[in-house]
Amino acid sequence: MSLNNASQDLADFIQASPTPFHAAQSLAERLRAAGYQQLDERDEWVLDDDGRYFVLRNQSSLIAFSLGQLETLQSAGLRMIGAHTDSPCLRVKPQPERNRHGLWQLGVEVYGGALLAPWFDRDLSLAGRVTCRDGSGQLHNLLIDFKRPIAIIPSLAIHLNRDVNSGFAVNAQTDLPPVLAHSIEPGRDLRALLASEVTTQYPEREPMQVLDYELSFYDTQPPAVLGLDNDFLAAARLDNLLSCHAGLTALLNSDADQACLLVCTDHEEVGSSSACGADGPFLEDVLKRLLPDEIERIRAIQRSVLVSADNAHAIHPNYADRHDGNHGPQLNAGPVIKINSNQRYATTSETAALFRHLCQQVDVPVQSFVVRSDMGCGSTIGPITSSRLGVRTVDIGAPTFAMHSIRELAGCRDVEYLITVLTAFCNCSEV
Repeated sequence: MSLNNASQDLADFIQASPTPFHAAQSLAERLRAAGYQQLDERDEWVLDDDGRYFVLRNQSSLIAFSLGQLETLQSAGLRMIGAHTDSPCLRVKPQPERNRHGLWQLGVEVYGGALLAPWFDRDLSLAGRVTCRDGSGQLHNLLIDFKRPIAIIPSLAIHLNRDVNSGFAVNAQTDLPPVLAHSIEPGRDLRALLASEVTTQYPEREPMQVLDYELSFYDTQPPAVLGLDNDFLAAARLDNLLSCHAGLTALLNSDADQACLLVCTDHEEVGSSSACGADGPFLEDVLKRLLPDEIERIRAIQRSVLVSADNAHAIHPNYADRHDGNHGPQLNAGPVIKINSNQRYATTSETAALFRHLCQQVDVPVQSFVVRSDMGCGSTIGPITSSRLGVRTVDIGAPTFAMHSIRELAGCRDVEYLITVLTAFCNCSEV
């Protein structure tokens, strides 16, 4: 895949994935198109050598795997790539309706560690999962996406807040409810609006009652390649759909000789502690079904390696002092190995060396990141998965600016670099 094609394909993936539910659906659609067979955790699994499969949990987390030959799985283990489907955002509350001063608003809850200031004055839409009941009393989980701009969070004019440019603390309760409409029409009800949208998006289905929902606001501005030399990709949810896309592309590009697995889980931005998160049993449950014998499973895991892929902080030219002087990754200079002696990242010297070796083999530049010693360090699914499974792990990621903003920035060359090295990892028979 060429540089331009890689960035455009990532942009298309992001545009189709405004929520974790849509991201998992996008992954599943691409896997089906490549011949992967969907499994159901409630069924008995009969897996073939050379089989290619995927399984969804909660419609927001996905595991896909290509088995290769059974003896290869047992003798060489799995090449695993981990990422997450969720991103910081604004989630709609259960009883969100607000009618204030002639305007209809929805109350929101901040999901994850979002940069809040960039959410103001954006053209917002709404997407997510709704749970409905049909006329016979059956429940259905359906994904919806309004797609068009239906909301905005207007800034307060500088005339009414003269000190705003000296610092503005956003109050998540009072400052963030988006404006959707005039409240001239009495008794506006979100569930009725959602029911109407379900009928529009699923015309083949009978009208249904919306019982509950998990909805997120998102920016409708599409991804864009920008810069004088088209060096950069600006988009929402680069953290961490960039890694989901790179892992999926690597899996599909691999030669399928080596057993490979892609795990993309929800709820990383809020700690991963859920039935479908990295701190839940999803991956372990799947591995138990791939390798039912406990001893053989332990042996295979000890021959395996996990690449935990999650974006890294590139050195910002206006804030270079926020980085350690010797560890300032640059955009378009290759994937970043993330290291923390306090185990916020799971990288070891062994796994870092393996990743560097792979990068050298495919002529991909590689960088390192260590947080300043006087600053706190974020974390990833790497330490969680490594500690639950006992699998060797390296934490890496594409360098980005504005992480957790409504619009983030990455280097176009880094998209291709990450796909290239992850494909080499999937094809690596000895680690």
